[in-house]
Amino acid sequence: GGGTGGGAFGGGGGGAGGFRSGNFIANSNTVLTITVGGANGNSSIAGTGITTVTSNGGGPGGPGGNSSPEGRPGASGGGSGDAGSNQRAGGAGIPGQGNNGGSANPGNTGGGGGAGGTGGNAPGGNGGSGSASSITGSSITYSGGGGGAPGKSGGSGGGGTGFSSGDGSTSPRAGTDNLGGGGGGGKFPASPSSGQGGDGVIILSVPTANFTGNTTGSPTVTVDGSNTIIKFTSTGTYTT
Repeated sequence: GGGTGGGAFGGGGGGAGGFRSGNFIANSNTVLTITVGGANGNSSIAGTGITTVTSNGGGPGGPGGNSSPEGRPGASGGGSGDAGSNQRAGGAGIPGQGNNGGSANPGNTGGGGGAGGTGGNAPGGNGGSGSASSITGSSITYSGGGGGAPGKSGGSGGGGTGFSSGDGSTSPRAGTDNLGGGGGGGKFPASPSSGQGGDGVIILSVPTANFTGNTTGSPTVTVDGSNTIIKFTSTGTYTT
């Protein structure tokens, strides 16, 4: 799933997109519809005879200086922003996809949750770690949470760092596209006000002996050992 942005005005880190993996068997001539970057950053695999698999988008980081600074829920929850008041909880994650965002306290913000760990609570505020997959043949970490403001690190797996200087043109950092990382929390005043979330990705691994070559949407197709890897960064189809 896609990561979401951090909060503005001294905001919390954005939650990472959902991370899901598993195996399924499809009948021959089944059209698998691949959706990347659907509503709310959700991604999915659907087709006749299989159960639709959805990976949700992350929860936005909460804004600072706001009467409602709590991080929002999502696949991984967003970190809470600094409201200059009592400690505020981070957004809730979805079990099996991600983890909760971190909480904030006066002067400090929470990190966005990641697939492999919760967002850091203030005064830490770093993004939660992502999860690794070797489906492409190499171990790659996906779905890291965004770091809170100011200057907290994004989680491994593409999480963006929260703003760290007055240079609004380069910070906060966006989450990494096609890793589903959450964006970093922003400062006030600055532009951009917060880091955007990174786009998601769907990857299929098919035994090469069964690979049909029937795809739409221009996925990247590679071979790893006895399997063919089909990587979708946008919507498309694969016919078994």
